Amino acid sequence: MKTIRETFKVSSTGMRPTFHMVTDKVKDIVTHSEVKSGICLVFSRHTTCAVMIDEDSFDKAYTGLTYLQQDLTDVFENIIPTCRKEGQYMHPGPEATVFAAAHDEDKPGTLNTDAHLRSSIMGRSETIPIVDGKLDLGEFGHIYFVDFDHTRARERQVTVHIIGE
Repeated sequence: MKTIRETFKVSSTGMRPTFHMVTDKVKDIVTHSEVKSGICLVFSRHTTCAVMIDEDSFDKAYTGLTYLQQDLTDVFENIIPTCRKEGQYMHPGPEATVFAAAHDEDKPGTLNTDAHLRSSIMGRSETIPIVDGKLDLGEFGHIYFVDFDHTRARERQVTVHIIGE
């Protein structure tokens, strides 16, 4: 049994959710692993990010997001509105604000409760079977790393963990 762990970085834009199609990078890691049968876990250690599988809807909204990405963003805006002011959500409370300040995060940077909630609903990982050395994503499946944090641009880490033989 083989175990491979690789990471790579993506950069978010801030101001709105950032969707990174990471399918090709993950496929390259699987190919280089030489695992023919197993599982591939794609994971975010960031609590305001998610990993999802969806199709590429090709058409783009004025925001630069594909229609499916814009639709998802709009649905989340309806059920979990973007945090725009202090007190809109209970989080961050006074203790979290002090903790954030001790870790060089300014007050506006803590107003990302919506990103935490959206990530919690979406999930921070996807597990994809590896069959005959290839990801079993189906005909239209693509892997996306989504950064829901809008407070500023950030560099994020994507983790790929492969187990198999």
